[in-house]
Amino acid sequence: MAPLLDVRNLETHFHTQDGVVKAVDNVSFYVNRGETLGIVGESGCGKSVTSLSIMRLIPSPPGKIAGGQIFFDGEDLLQANEQQMRHIRGNRIAMIFQDPMTSLNPVLTVGRQITESLELHLKLTKREALSRAGELLDMVGIPSASKRLDNYPHQFSGGMRQRVMIAMALACNPELLIADEPTTALDVTIQAQILELINRLKEELDMAVMIITHDLGVVAGMTDRVTVMYAGKVVEEAKTSELFENPRMPYTIGLLRSIPRLDEGRGRKLNPIRGLPPSLIDLPQLCPFSPRCDYVRDECLTKTPPLRSVAQDHRAACLFDITMETPLSVQQSEGVAA
Repeated sequence: MAPLLDVRNLETHFHTQDGVVKAVDNVSFYVNRGETLGIVGESGCGKSVTSLSIMRLIPSPPGKIAGGQIFFDGEDLLQANEQQMRHIRGNRIAMIFQDPMTSLNPVLTVGRQITESLELHLKLTKREALSRAGELLDMVGIPSASKRLDNYPHQFSGGMRQRVMIAMALACNPELLIADEPTTALDVTIQAQILELINRLKEELDMAVMIITHDLGVVAGMTDRVTVMYAGKVVEEAKTSELFENPRMPYTIGLLRSIPRLDEGRGRKLNPIRGLPPSLIDLPQLCPFSPRCDYVRDECLTKTPPLRSVAQDHRAACLFDITMETPLSVQQSEGVAA
């Protein structure tokens, strides 16, 4: 069966005074019906720009989708006109944005912001849309839902605003939900509630989910497969269990080593990834992670590694056969087995 979403060789560039920023550089991945895909990476790696490209919401200028294809249910979204995209956005593909306070309109009631898409896409009357909006707020766990429809965003807490965003996203029963950092700035208790809510609604509505995050704990508990991005590129992809058990790209290994683990002894020090991500303007022909990599060799400084198969349904962008067990003290002179 063909994937619900199939992104092929996507390129999104931003034209600045300093040069062209290749925010998304030849990115390919897919999402099957009913599954959850996690897209992981540091800030600035291209995760959010990828999701905005799928929704065709890249601001132009300075941004531009420079190439590639985005197939949704067999239709290339990059060939669709704006009227066709309006029918797809919020209806068949919905998105939860990072910050609900800036995503919600402060001068419109929450009820009006939910009913707008119901009236537009489902052709409901105002009375029917208000009734459905109350049901949606109740579904996402907001107490006295029907009474809160006349409230404004500032009258809700951060966790409640995020629930409102989820209600808006689910209003038209989308086939694909894109959740861009849905737990940003929320405390851990509310984070757990929001993630549990997304999981429950995914099962109830039988929709696919693409969750964008830097939190590997979220990925471990929610996703079927993981795509790791770095410097605008996909650097590793695998099933979630395989990625955590057998990471094969030094960047992924670095991410895993920089988080605390319950199965490690007390007193263990974390190993953060040193340095900063590279500038995406005129990136030289080398492995973009090489300045921060503990396994770097001379070859890494002369060529960009392709995304290659390292196991069944597991690909990694590394020139060498790296494993989690390889000592961190590996020196350039010692090398790593190819």
